[in-house]
Amino acid sequence: MKKKLVALTGAGISAESGLATFRGADGLWEGHRIEEVATPEGWAANPELVLEFYNQRRAAARAAQPNAGHLALAALEQEFEVVVVTQNVDDLHERAGSSRVLHLHGKLFESRSSYFDQLVYPMDSDRIELGDLCEQGHQLRPNIVWFGEAVPMMEQAMEEASKADVFLVIGTSLQVYPAAGLVSYVPSNCPIYIIDPQQPPVSARRNLHFVLEPASTGVPRVAAELIRNA
Repeated sequence: MKKKLVALTGAGISAESGLATFRGADGLWEGHRIEEVATPEGWAANPELVLEFYNQRRAAARAAQPNAGHLALAALEQEFEVVVVTQNVDDLHERAGSSRVLHLHGKLFESRSSYFDQLVYPMDSDRIELGDLCEQGHQLRPNIVWFGEAVPMMEQAMEEASKADVFLVIGTSLQVYPAAGLVSYVPSNCPIYIIDPQQPPVSARRNLHFVLEPASTGVPRVAAELIRNA
């Protein structure tokens, strides 16, 4: 029976594929205040701006390619039962070959009803326009979890973390909650590998390993070690 490996991934792994990280040093995301494009209030104030912002993110994600970090994580499925819990909304993990991916913050390539949350649709194009409606006649919006909204996949992610035999943290600062709290659900005897050029704050514990490298080099190195010891 394969051991269970759970990986929490963040913006750092997508940044290496050329996608803008969630928040720059100036506090802006692609020139916009977070409140304008990633909150229910921003949507209510200017839905056209929000739609165009995500239309542009979608086009950028479509043009991006999985990097060595994504590919190494997918290859680990040969030796482990792998669950990827990602804070990213792109589909690079799936395109790299990962078969079980939980998107905590939603999916860029899905739309959903702005009124009925359960009405979710795969997207054939990269654009949602004002006037595009769900089957109940309400405006479609990106299927993204904005600030101030519930994280529907969080309970499942906590359950997966609690059953991990190996836990990886890749390209995330562990500053965005509730995702950052997943580490506290990992069993005490489970090794945790934190792969990021910057060492994020995490409580001291046994079996904690810091790999101060970007995902594209750090994940293949850790994957090779895990496969050798499997």
